[in-house]
Amino acid sequence: MDKQFTLKGKPKRLAVLDYGLFEVHAGPRTIGICGFVVQTDADEVVLIDTGFPQKYADDAEAATAEDDLGSFGRVLSVTAENMPGPQLQTLGLAKSDVTLMIQSHTHIDHVGDMAGYPEAPILISAAERALPRPLYWSGKQAMEWPDRDYRLVHSDMMLGPGFEVLHCPGHAPGQLAFMVDLPQTGWVLLTSDAISRASEIDEKFAGSWDDDQAIFHGDRLMALARERDALVIYGHSPEQWPDLRKAPDWFE
Repeated sequence: MDKQFTLKGKPKRLAVLDYGLFEVHAGPRTIGICGFVVQTDADEVVLIDTGFPQKYADDAEAATAEDDLGSFGRVLSVTAENMPGPQLQTLGLAKSDVTLMIQSHTHIDHVGDMAGYPEAPILISAAERALPRPLYWSGKQAMEWPDRDYRLVHSDMMLGPGFEVLHCPGHAPGQLAFMVDLPQTGWVLLTSDAISRASEIDEKFAGSWDDDQAIFHGDRLMALARERDALVIYGHSPEQWPDLRKAPDWFE
């Protein structure tokens, strides 16, 4: 039986981490790369996603060539300050404060520092963890699974009071999205790449790992957001990203 993880406290605030900017050739469109921190009233720190690998901050051109990422797009700005450690520091936190790491899925712009939290369990979809390697990208240096304590998600689940993990395969085999209930803001839907941008709904999620599942889960996420009058934060929205509140500021 899979080991489970349950938060003790309720979410008290949420921060958006800025992992840099990327230009997708299709469009083209400029997208922000984001992660999230959810802090509970029991002083738990949940980190969702970790952006690009460190090598992209060291030398984006060399890293892009190594991973053959240039066929998809190009890094516009991924600096040392866009790495998870410095982003956490803007919130007064250290990597060692992270009590749970969540992988929404394992594409290259979400999985770069997955191995960087040895004391924290990793919550991830069972479908994603069952893959021989993280999805990453098509490059020659595809990463291996780090030796960590994995907690597997098979379906929608309550991670704790006011924190729901939603299993939404479509963009990726094990795509996760999240509903977080904050004291002042109310419900916040973090779609991750289940809905990367609002226009993807009209585009019928073309190019997803499974278009039909992506459409189904995109529809149900938006229905849930309407039902709860939730603030929706999309995974990579060119329209939303420039004005989106980011660390060191919190949604409370």
